[in-house]
Amino acid sequence: MAHSAPKVADNAAPAEAIRKALGADLIELIDAHGELAVHVAGKDLLGCMVALRDSCEYQQLMEIAGVDWPDRDPRFEVVYCLLSVTKNHRIRVHVATNEDQPVPSVTGIWPVAGWLEREVFDMYGVLFEGNADLRRILTDYGFQGHPQRKDFPLSGHVELRYSEEHKRVMYQPVTLTQDFRNFDFMSPWEGADYVLPEADKGEAK
Repeated sequence: MAHSAPKVADNAAPAEAIRKALGADLIELIDAHGELAVHVAGKDLLGCMVALRDSCEYQQLMEIAGVDWPDRDPRFEVVYCLLSVTKNHRIRVHVATNEDQPVPSVTGIWPVAGWLEREVFDMYGVLFEGNADLRRILTDYGFQGHPQRKDFPLSGHVELRYSEEHKRVMYQPVTLTQDFRNFDFMSPWEGADYVLPEADKGEAK
């Protein structure tokens, strides 16, 4: 039985409503792959979020994610995933920032953002101004660094284990050689849309 191609969302009406609601605060609106990406500045974030919630009916904050672009300035992006339950439509709101430039907390708009902002802080080191409880949430309190940054070593800096000899949890430096800390982001699997450095990889001579 033949399957029809997935339907691409018609974003014309939501895009126009967003442009009207955000006005000059909208930096860029990208419609790609059936999804809308809204780019705003950190200083305008709170006003834009209220407008998206009240004027455009994006009532729910579903997720906050971090993105690391090591070669770009500003280095980080904070991405907010919003859902309109009345329109059955989702958008992403992007804010660019650096580790020394706090992003306004949206906990006053969506209290659920408290833990989500803590996760981005823990994993990327992004600060959220106005979050009353900005602590690590996934790593230990004494953890050093931010594990989802692209320059964080895959093996980490310390190893956590329970010592039967000392009857307690112990931290030990990781001694893995640097050659095994790096990842070249190249996949050995079939179907990749790029050519691997070893042109004859997996091919008969």
